[in-house]
Amino acid sequence: MNDDIYFSDVNNRLETPISQDQILAELTGILSAKNVKADPRKNTHFRKGWRSGGGSALAVIFPQSLLQLWQSLKVCVKTNSIIIMQAANTGLTEGSAPSGDDYDRPVVVINTLAIDQLFLINSGEQVVSLPGATLHQLEKQLAAIGRAPHSIIGSSCLGASIVGGIANNSGGALVKRGPAYTELSVYAQINAQGELVLVNHLGIQLGDSPEAILTSLQKGSFSLNPIAKSNKMASDKEYVERIRNVNADTPSRFNADKRRLRESSGCAGKLAVFAVRIDTFPVAKREQTFYIGTNDTKELTKLRKDILSRLTNMPEVGEYMHRDIFDISQKYGKDTFLSVLHLGTERLPRLFSIKGSIDEALNKVSWLPKSLTDKCMQFCSRLFPQHIPPRLLQYRKDYEHHLILKMSDEGIAEADAFLTDFFSKSTSGSFIVCDTNEAKRAYLHRFAAAGAALRYHTMFEKDVGDILALDIALPRNAVDWLEALPEELDKQIDKKLYYGHFFCYVFHQDYILKKGTDAKQVKKQMLALLNSRGAKYPAEHNVGHLYEAEPDLKQFYQSLDPTNAFNPGVGKMDKTKRNCACCL
Repeated sequence: MNDDIYFSDVNNRLETPISQDQILAELTGILSAKNVKADPRKNTHFRKGWRSGGGSALAVIFPQSLLQLWQSLKVCVKTNSIIIMQAANTGLTEGSAPSGDDYDRPVVVINTLAIDQLFLINSGEQVVSLPGATLHQLEKQLAAIGRAPHSIIGSSCLGASIVGGIANNSGGALVKRGPAYTELSVYAQINAQGELVLVNHLGIQLGDSPEAILTSLQKGSFSLNPIAKSNKMASDKEYVERIRNVNADTPSRFNADKRRLRESSGCAGKLAVFAVRIDTFPVAKREQTFYIGTNDTKELTKLRKDILSRLTNMPEVGEYMHRDIFDISQKYGKDTFLSVLHLGTERLPRLFSIKGSIDEALNKVSWLPKSLTDKCMQFCSRLFPQHIPPRLLQYRKDYEHHLILKMSDEGIAEADAFLTDFFSKSTSGSFIVCDTNEAKRAYLHRFAAAGAALRYHTMFEKDVGDILALDIALPRNAVDWLEALPEELDKQIDKKLYYGHFFCYVFHQDYILKKGTDAKQVKKQMLALLNSRGAKYPAEHNVGHLYEAEPDLKQFYQSLDPTNAFNPGVGKMDKTKRNCACCL
């Protein structure tokens, strides 16, 4: 009965309005007072986006089990409340927090981080993840059995959840694996009649009622037995073939790709996801990092095309950095770099949480300068010695464009021979074979880049305008991947910062605008320019509240959530309630 749909009580809907105090009382009765935060002064952190955005909410609640999550959802449906699902809230497009104060119903944010169980199945070849489990947690658990996760993204070190990655089609740095994707999950949905339903598409027999299913999931009682293999995908198994097609005029991956929109995958909080089943992968026996520099973009274009189309072995990672973001990351990402290097990634989520709490308290003191913690951390970072290895610094001096290439096993010798031959004919570039320390620091330097752009903006907020962060995917056959801005647009920008996943042609483009510049107008012009280049956006961060959803994506959201009860307003869609299936 794995494909059965289980309905909650149809009578679980009120015909008459209910007060907000009554809603809070019902939620408190399920969760206890300590897990219901209704005081705006105490839940600010959970009502704000990681980088921007925020809004009001009746409460932020913290269910401690799947059953509590289900019961809380029933209360929200019964009381006609908006539901915003949230885990680590590390997304960059405002999609896992309220947006503004113009909702037409009470808003309840449901944070699932406490429900963080992971269950390895079939000798660790797959894993069942509950909604609060993190990528870092998964990586650590799999390392013990010589396996690796489906995805490595920058925010995994900050506590990004597995389910959040699936819901947002997150991509990341791994060349071979594409966007986070599965066709196997357990989720709750509100149908066109306003009824809450539970769907088990996990491919595992769990029980005959929502309560039985969720209890079995929570206990992981199924993990002790061999699980039947499913003919449904638990990762994007077609991605290697897709990315090798370097002559295609469409991107390799982007959030609105119809191929990878299915139920929980790409749902963007339009469902309440209880569990996902995903593939894991063997760990490489050996890895080697090559650091490439060039002053000719055409050289990198040819290198990418040749590696993807001619080499037998695919790269593991291929990360691009422009010299300008190299400089910004070196200076303004130094504290992040050192934190990961010396403290490890395991402590970062806690440290960022503490920083958020301190910021929240200090921001209430009117006479203190804004962003005091960031400014203190920036000052302290200057007291530490140079953290970038000498050979990488020399490459920064010699070359404008940098590519960090990681190969594994048989691919190491193949890439070494290819690069030696490739650059023997070059007058614009070269490469080095990194030692262990250089490789580690090169990746940390690239990881720190995104936060460094924000830190730079914070440090010079009085002198510069807004920061515009774009996440784009270029067609696989693009030749001119480095944009050339029209003069009238270029003169409005203080800093242009380019970095990204080069072999996927997914780029993060951060623009720090000049003081007084109209950010909305610049963004409009930028998006028009990207449209003319055949680019898709966003590539891997989801639309959130910053991008307009494409027609296919809008239709997908509406099919998942016909009454607009879950996360209304994402993709710049309506926030108001839809009352029937005829709205589809």
